[in-house]
Amino acid sequence: MNTRILIVDDEPAILNALTGILEDEGYDVSAAKSGPEALKLIKAEPPDLVFLDIWMPEMDGIETLRRALEFVPNLQVVMMSGHGSIESAVKAIKLGAYDYIEKPLSLEKVTLLIRHALHELKLEHENRSLKEKASRHLKMVGESAVMVELRRQIETAGPAPSRVLITGENGTGKELVARAIHVHSPRADRPFIEVNCAAIPETLIESELFGHEKGAFTGAMVMRRGQFEVADGGTLFLDEVGDMSLATQAKVLRVLQEQRFQRLGGTKPIKVDVRVIAASNKNLVEALRKGTFREDLYFRLAVLQLDVPPLRERREDIPALIRHFLHINVEEQGLRPREITHDALDVLSRHDWPGNVRELRNLVERTMIMSRGSDIQASDVEPLVRQGGVLHSPQVPSAFDYASLREARAVFEREYIGRKLRERSWNVSKTADDLKIERSHLHRKIKLLGIEVRPES
Repeated sequence: MNTRILIVDDEPAILNALTGILEDEGYDVSAAKSGPEALKLIKAEPPDLVFLDIWMPEMDGIETLRRALEFVPNLQVVMMSGHGSIESAVKAIKLGAYDYIEKPLSLEKVTLLIRHALHELKLEHENRSLKEKASRHLKMVGESAVMVELRRQIETAGPAPSRVLITGENGTGKELVARAIHVHSPRADRPFIEVNCAAIPETLIESELFGHEKGAFTGAMVMRRGQFEVADGGTLFLDEVGDMSLATQAKVLRVLQEQRFQRLGGTKPIKVDVRVIAASNKNLVEALRKGTFREDLYFRLAVLQLDVPPLRERREDIPALIRHFLHINVEEQGLRPREITHDALDVLSRHDWPGNVRELRNLVERTMIMSRGSDIQASDVEPLVRQGGVLHSPQVPSAFDYASLREARAVFEREYIGRKLRERSWNVSKTADDLKIERSHLHRKIKLLGIEVRPES
C-alpha cells in the first residue's frame, strides 16, 4: 500500500506543484483547499502524513491542526510557513505538529522531511506493536476463583510502595506476577530489572547486584553498574531469592534498610530508590527453621505476600490457556493456525502438569509443530502428556467446596450449559430447545457465565 499524503493549502499553484512532485516520487496524494475540507478527508481516512499551510482563510492552519489531532492524536503533520510566520510554526510544534518547512518549498527539503517523518511513523508503529505483544505476554489467562483473587491482589499491591514476596512452584508464572505488579505501580514507566539468583554463581552475585569498580578483582577491566543501580527509580525482581548465600542475604538486607550501597572495590556510597519484589519456589519458612534464610530479610521482603497456584489447582483455566498459546504461536512463530478438539482438551485438562504453565506452553508449541492434521486430536497429545506423568480422572468438586450457593450454582450452570452446547455442536438454537429456555435467555446466560462458544461449522 502506497504512503498517503494530504496537502492543505489555499494556493492552487502550490497544491498543483507539490501534488505533481510527490506523485512523481510514488506517493498517493490528495489535496484540500481549506481547513474544513481537510478535516473531512482526515476523518474519512486518516493519511500517513499531512502538509498543512499556516495562513489560510476561514480556518487557519493552527486551528486545523488542533482539530485534526483531536480526531487522530498520532497524526504526522508538517506545517508550511511563509515569510514572517516562523513564530506560528513554533506554536504548531508545541501543539503536536511533527515539523515545519518554509516557503518557497525546496524539493530536496520536502523529500528529506518526508523520509524522516515516515521513518519516525514506522518506529512509532513498531513500538506500539512491541507493546501490544508485551501486553499479550503479560496477560494473566484464567477465570478460576484463584486467578480472579490473584489479579485482585496484584491490583491492590501494585500502587503500594511495599516490598512483595511471590511464592509458587517452578513454571507457575511468578515473573509474570512481578511484572504485573510493576505495571500497576507508579514506577511503570521506569525500569523493571530481573535477577535470577539461582543462575548466577556465588562468586559473581555481589558484582551482579552492586556492581564493581575497575580493578576491584581479577578480570574487572572496567567499572560496571550493578542491577540495584540500573533499577534506580523502578523495580528490581529478585527471582529464586532462596538460593542466595547467607553472606549475600546480609548485604541485600543492608541495602533494603539504608537504600544505599557501595560497588565492589568502591568507597563512595550510592543512594538508590528501588522497589524490590522477590520470588521463591522454596518454602522460606522451612528455610528459616533450617537456618539457611535470614529471618530479618524474610520479614523485610514479605511485607506483602502473593502465592501463585499450580496449574493442577486451576484445571478449569487449561482450555483458555491452550487457546491463548495457540494464538501466540501462530502470531509470533508463524505456525499454521490450528483448532483443538474437545477430546484433546479433556486429555490435557486431566494431566498433572508438574512443570505448570511453562510445561503447557512448551507442549502446545511442540504439538503444533509435530501434529499433521487440520485439528489437534487427543491422539496427538496423549503420548506427550503420558511422558510427564499420569492422567487424572475428572475431578467432581463437592458442593461444600464453594463459598456460597451462588458460586456453586454458577459453576454447575457453566459446566452443564457448556456440555449441552458441545453436544449440539455449538448450535445455540438447538441447545436452547434442549434446555427448554428461550434462545435470548440462553445468550444472556452464555455471556454472564463467560462461556466461550465456538463458531458453528
